[in-house]
Amino acid sequence: MIKSMIREIKYLFAQKSLIHQFTKREISNRYKGSYLGIVWSFITPLMMLTIYTFVFSVIFQARWGTTGETNKVEFALLLFTGLFVFNVFSEVVSRAPSLILFNSNYVKKVVFPLEILPIVALGSALFQALISYIILLLAMLILTGTFYWTALLFPIIILPLLLISLGLAWFLASLGVYIRDVGQIVSIVLPALMFMSPIFYPRSSIPEEFQFVYSLNPMTYVVEDMRSAIIWGDLPHWHLLIMGIVIGGLFAVLGYIWFKKTRKGFADVL
Repeated sequence: MIKSMIREIKYLFAQKSLIHQFTKREISNRYKGSYLGIVWSFITPLMMLTIYTFVFSVIFQARWGTTGETNKVEFALLLFTGLFVFNVFSEVVSRAPSLILFNSNYVKKVVFPLEILPIVALGSALFQALISYIILLLAMLILTGTFYWTALLFPIIILPLLLISLGLAWFLASLGVYIRDVGQIVSIVLPALMFMSPIFYPRSSIPEEFQFVYSLNPMTYVVEDMRSAIIWGDLPHWHLLIMGIVIGGLFAVLGYIWFKKTRKGFADVL
């Protein structure tokens, strides 16, 4: 089993050039034909941040926590942190069911590694997340005049979510070939998951009887630790982070195994 896993990891690593090429093309095609091109990668998160902040902090008069002492600038930064973390997961999972369907021309090419398509989708989402991350750091410097070294822990803190996203992407990409309704189900589940995660509110505001439910949501720990590290300069909860990486790794392994087992029937269905 271990030898087989090592062999598969080496196989995927050997495709790094192809993964880089496809990811670059994916990012380029996203804004192909538009006048502003990649500039939209900066404009889009800024606009969404402005809209969400206006709606929640101005119209709904939302406040962070129970004290209500958070000003609009800090509220915007806290909200933006949660959103850009969730958007990585959302983009990968929402695209996963159609990855094979939209690339059906590669299915009958025996030598083409279909396994890289979810990795490419993750790479594209991560590129957008890095831009949002840079915007957040600049906003911290400009609006609050602070920068905490703990913000550099971003790659480690988000790793559990990346692994879970990749595992789900392999699973859903395969399942989407056989059950076309999967995409519709995912489009319903994702908004529900967003509001069931502490993105627009802190975990401390959740009633005690629902705390257990939120403790089962891996998004909770990633969002909370990311906020703590970037906005307040606190270290993440290392024991929960390590546990998250282990669970995320398990998700990735199981998703990959499922994909390898089921890909043999792709050509027959498509």
